[in-house]
Amino acid sequence: MPHHRTALRLAAPVAALALTACGGGADDADARNPEGPGMSASPSPSVVPGGDVARGESATGKVDEDPGEVTYEVVAQKVDVSTEAQAARAVADAADAKGRVLAVAHVKYTHRGGPALTHGSEVREGTAVFADGRRGGVLVGAFEDVPGCEDPYDVDSWKKGESHVFCETYVIPADATGVEVHWSQEDGEPYVWKFPRT
Repeated sequence: MPHHRTALRLAAPVAALALTACGGGADDADARNPEGPGMSASPSPSVVPGGDVARGESATGKVDEDPGEVTYEVVAQKVDVSTEAQAARAVADAADAKGRVLAVAHVKYTHRGGPALTHGSEVREGTAVFADGRRGGVLVGAFEDVPGCEDPYDVDSWKKGESHVFCETYVIPADATGVEVHWSQEDGEPYVWKFPRT
């Protein structure tokens, strides 16, 4: 799984932009690989199929957690897209945000089976935001309040039946016509929720 443990709260004064696949170069291979960096584009025989998921519908998958495997129900609820001016204020160097906007995906995760968690969760590690088929750049920054989202680092105890909504913030091209939220379990094909821009 890609490990990015990032979030942004829109009032963050300065954040670093990791343009992992928005630019060119070697990272273009990751942009074509929906599972993200370091994941094989060829699924293994034990892969659980992913695919397109209708807006409002959930996907189910397993994540290897400490102390054991947990089954999660995952649904991408919405994606909030900023203006270019908001993106420029959120990054350390405004030039990095030229022609780009922030896409904040609100994703709800529900613990459906397995042991209770007492040390946080890895479920977010399988989440990424794409725009027009290309993976966005991760925005790494300080936490501030995003309405409707929880700070994942504040969630230590997580029992069966409990849900949490976490946000993932990426930088995408301002002229993108569609935004996708991808989530995959380890060695799994991604589930994809599509959010057209109007």
